Amino acid sequence: MRLAFILTTGYSLMATASAVEPLRAANHLAGKKLYEISFVSAEGGLAKSTAGGGFETLTMAGAGSDFDLVFVVAGGNPMSYEDPDLGRYLRKLNANKVKLGGISGGAAILARFGLLENRRFAVHWQHIEALEELSSALLIERRLFVIDRDRYTCAGGVAALDMMLAIVASEHGTVFARSVSDWFIHTQMRLADEPQRATLAQQLNITHPALIAATNLMASHIADPLNEQQIADLSGLSSRQLQRLFTEQIGEPIMQFYRKMRLEKANELLQQSTLPITEVAIAAGFSSLSHFSRTFREQFNSTPRRRRADSRKNMTVLRTM
Repeated sequence: MRLAFILTTGYSLMATASAVEPLRAANHLAGKKLYEISFVSAEGGLAKSTAGGGFETLTMAGAGSDFDLVFVVAGGNPMSYEDPDLGRYLRKLNANKVKLGGISGGAAILARFGLLENRRFAVHWQHIEALEELSSALLIERRLFVIDRDRYTCAGGVAALDMMLAIVASEHGTVFARSVSDWFIHTQMRLADEPQRATLAQQLNITHPALIAATNLMASHIADPLNEQQIADLSGLSSRQLQRLFTEQIGEPIMQFYRKMRLEKANELLQQSTLPITEVAIAAGFSSLSHFSRTFREQFNSTPRRRRADSRKNMTVLRTM
């Protein structure tokens, strides 16, 4: 099987290694070359990851299209990644019946080029909302990985390892795939539908049912925030009781915690989407742009406009490295 990995600006070394190493191990354990691997980038030569290490790559013209499966690997902000040559190359591969895949933000790039129409796909959780803003017709699934006919996508990180093990299992059997998994001290082959990230309760290390209910209510009411009394009523406690729980177990008042949660969402949207700043404010539950800008600056020591500009500047710097 001939595979290529297109490494875009800001790609993750961990996600790439998690995809490549199982194939190398499969070759080693089989005692023969089951998988032939190539690396491709826009410029060719050494393509550095955000961690500094990288891979020697071919240019897209030099790589050609003689592959069975080609993955786009992307990190950073794939929603603002622009490369017309990459779009043309991917469409050429698709026209030649080459299977396409996306790792981490790679699926976002495929979606933006119209190459995931009528295909279920997975993408890193950080890019899901921006893609939903792009089109409501996209079939995004919050899974570790999705294999839908000729499209192979995963959320990135170590989810790439799980997807590759599924590919190995489909071609060479589950027993062999488990041997590859064990090679990496990865004793459990995770299923595709396992969650991408810990629940909010796990992240906060809370177990009290009312606290879990309250924080879940906040997470599901970012654009239409509830007031303190509504949160308490829906959580089954008095406002005073819930306030005490927040102070004791989370370490800050209810509405301060809630405001930080909404500002974190705004910060994410500023960097991961092209929504106008006014729309970002509304999506984070702020009806006043001036109030949003002031509270954002207090939280992050930066204005929303500056945060977006810095994000775009960072992407430009990465492309020139």
